[in-house]
Amino acid sequence: MRKIAAVTMAIVTPLAGAGAAQAAAPSAAGAESAPDRSQVIVIGHRGSAGHRPEHTQGSYELGVALGADWIEPDLVPTKDHVLVARHENEISGTTDVSLRPEFAARRTTKVIDGRNVTGWFTEDFTLAELKTLRAVERLPSIRQRNTVYNGYYQVLTFQEVIDLAKRLSRQYGRQVGVFPETKHPTYFRSIGLPLEEPMIETVKRNGLDRQKGAVVVQSFEPSSLKRVAKELRVPLWQALGTTGQPYDLTAAGDPTTYADMMKPEGLAKIAEYAQWIGPDKSSVLPLNADGSWGTPTTLVSDTHKAGLKIGVYTFRSENQYLPLQLRRGQVPTDHGDALAEYRAHLDQGVDAFVTDYPDAAVLARAERGKPGKHVQPQQFDNGLPEEGQA
Repeated sequence: MRKIAAVTMAIVTPLAGAGAAQAAAPSAAGAESAPDRSQVIVIGHRGSAGHRPEHTQGSYELGVALGADWIEPDLVPTKDHVLVARHENEISGTTDVSLRPEFAARRTTKVIDGRNVTGWFTEDFTLAELKTLRAVERLPSIRQRNTVYNGYYQVLTFQEVIDLAKRLSRQYGRQVGVFPETKHPTYFRSIGLPLEEPMIETVKRNGLDRQKGAVVVQSFEPSSLKRVAKELRVPLWQALGTTGQPYDLTAAGDPTTYADMMKPEGLAKIAEYAQWIGPDKSSVLPLNADGSWGTPTTLVSDTHKAGLKIGVYTFRSENQYLPLQLRRGQVPTDHGDALAEYRAHLDQGVDAFVTDYPDAAVLARAERGKPGKHVQPQQFDNGLPEEGQA
């Protein structure tokens, strides 16, 4: 009987804490009174980066298995101008390149978007050379369990991510969207390896150039999205940082900041070329100096008034990424009450989550939806072409 009682306490205590955290969430409505949020899109950030090394086949596959509607590949080029999925073009933290003596001489320092960066860069490797490398966990001190997969997965090309999404769509009987981001597009254009042209060609070659297709393109740089808008009919997503400005605006001498872009007049300008904005979650629910939640902003309502949708990034379950009210215990890498954070943003009216843990986001969405009502997002249709079809 004592063992049973102990197990019961282990189950009840976290649930009680979750209730308290939910009550502390800004403007959080009760599940019964909240509007139906079953159409909110769950985006697997680099796949399911909380469970597997990011941008790997295993990460994408698990993300979809856990319920992600879209999967996100960050795109950078190789020396022979093939787009690959890596968080950054500097790959010492996401591959085993630093352990490869044959590539030791390629370690160098470059200026990327005005910053000195030292390491190994995708643009200095051919695709064949990159394929000899293996992915590793980018945050090993935070996600030590993911290191068990170090050395297992190859670097994927953009085409391979699309092929994977097609296969997973057939496997699960639902549309799996692909959500590519152009990384450092001004820099890559300056060295003769522009991102937009090969990405556009790949989307068209795969029969995905349609407004209700399976691709949404994102970038922090407006000029990159505007180039895409001239050639593709796919939805576009203007990503927004918390400080500073997009680098293409810096390079052009335009003083417009991310903060300016999130004002009503800035949102109106974004609506001229994009359908989405993607700010950091703190732009919707700011944090106080002590890490606790502050007063919600008007960004969600302002975005909707501009005719745009809003998806927020990046949701993670570890204490160190959560508001003070939702942390459990004193260990930064332990998981806190992540579900309460999703609930609070759902109640604010966001249209999408970008998350390292798609399973948690799907569960929170289900709480705010009608049982069994969730269907694929309206801007997507089914009928992906088979692999190899144009």
